[in-house]
Amino acid sequence: QAQLVESGGASVQPGNSLRLSCISSGYNNRAYTMAWYRQAPGKEREFVARITGTGEHTTYADSVKGRFTISRAIAENTTLYLQMNSLKPEDTAVYYCNAHGLYDYWGQGTQVTISS
Repeated sequence: QAQLVESGGASVQPGNSLRLSCISSGYNNRAYTMAWYRQAPGKEREFVARITGTGEHTTYADSVKGRFTISRAIAENTTLYLQMNSLKPEDTAVYYCNAHGLYDYWGQGTQVTISS
């Protein structure tokens, strides 16, 4: 059974950094593109960043380009990371890990709050 578990969310002040992690298991993770999405209160879930199965190609939303970096460690259980720098209040959201391939898998989310 596929499982994605996020961690690393916290409440920090603007300008600080956070690193989110997502440990995945239970499926052929190398065949799946992995991504981060986020959902702010009262808003729809939105795309943040994506990385291919081999880790060679990445894509970012314009709102995070240059501040966030997505990466993955390919091992028995793929770990997906999201390094978030220069955080802004508008980055406040629940961040979700996604694996997209034959099926779509989602994690339960981790809360990131940026506030002074």
